Amino acid sequence: MTDVLILGGGAAGLMAAGAACAKGLHVTVVEHHPSGGGQKLLITGKGRCNVTSDSDVREFLPFVRHNGRFLYSSLYAFPPSAAMELFEQLGVPLKTERGRRVFPQSDRAADVLAALRDYARDAEFVRGSAEKLLLENGVCCGAVTDHGQKLRAKATILATGGISYPATGSDGSGYKLARQAGHTIVPPQPSLCSLVSPDPDCPRMMGLALRNVGLTLLCDGKPLFAEQGEALFTHFGLSGPLVLSASTYIEDITKHRYICEFDLKPALDEKTLYDRITRDFAAQGGQSVQGAIAKLLPNSMRPVAVQRWGINPATRAAQVTREQKQALVQLIKHWQVPVTALGDKEHAVITAGGVDVKEVDPKTMQSKLCPGLYFAGEVLDVDARTGGYNLQIAWSTAQAAVRGIE
Repeated sequence: MTDVLILGGGAAGLMAAGAACAKGLHVTVVEHHPSGGGQKLLITGKGRCNVTSDSDVREFLPFVRHNGRFLYSSLYAFPPSAAMELFEQLGVPLKTERGRRVFPQSDRAADVLAALRDYARDAEFVRGSAEKLLLENGVCCGAVTDHGQKLRAKATILATGGISYPATGSDGSGYKLARQAGHTIVPPQPSLCSLVSPDPDCPRMMGLALRNVGLTLLCDGKPLFAEQGEALFTHFGLSGPLVLSASTYIEDITKHRYICEFDLKPALDEKTLYDRITRDFAAQGGQSVQGAIAKLLPNSMRPVAVQRWGINPATRAAQVTREQKQALVQLIKHWQVPVTALGDKEHAVITAGGVDVKEVDPKTMQSKLCPGLYFAGEVLDVDARTGGYNLQIAWSTAQAAVRGIE
């Protein structure tokens, strides 16, 4: 019999294990990845690990896409400042970069994982997966592993993650265990992911990175999301930080018409852009229009732009009419790319959906349906945008679960 059985040794599982060990509890962690837990941490923040967001709870919550209210208690009890203090104590000096993103000074995600493993060093680690929960008279008393081993515990924390990036160990197995205890699972889908477009222009511009552009996500013509940043054209559609953030606003892509609309010159209003085009074309009157827009658009975008513009590429800049210049302004300020699918779960950063939070106590993370069962991290139906928010949710819910264990 162990005090705390933790199913899953990822970010939330290791944080819960460390916190429970710090309370003097006997802890057992079940993790099935052959290289050990926390593999997904190694790829976060492009291998640098965006540990958290250096913001207070009121600033933090608007970046949570689903069920932010559920996180009030856990975030106030263990806010980003507490996470930062803990990692500093664990020997990981931190730094805050643009957008309040917090990284280890070393820029090494491996240092964060090593610190978490050290935090949980007194826990016993069992290689394998949980096949089913041990339920007795409606109470969770542990789990049975895929090797048939019965692990009895006073408290069981389900920290198995979601379905995103399965190569790191996220296989969705926690949903089956939660259902066994009577829980409702909000259908999981990739989030913070690339977007698939049928637009044939995307593969023509594959590899083109747009910097300092505006992106508005339109749903049936209505704007859902608007921000500036970086985006990337790929062979299948769109990616990059802006696109990943926009993807969290897509709810049911089969029932609505979604369009990513780019403002390629967000610093210029339409009149200023028109005046600039007029000056450029006057100075380069003898050049073809494709050459005349060289200062306006990246190289691989120019032939696509001319085609979309609907003008003969051989047209000289001096021959372009007022109406054609106005059409070019509209194209640059409202470059539209239709979106028909979310990128695959194999490369999504996180999972939207999961255990319905209406069935979980927000202060303790204990199941309202099955005493003795707790939840932490991505297995819950809570997700946020990029910037360290999702890892902070893992830290806060893990700490809440351990605090909730009597």
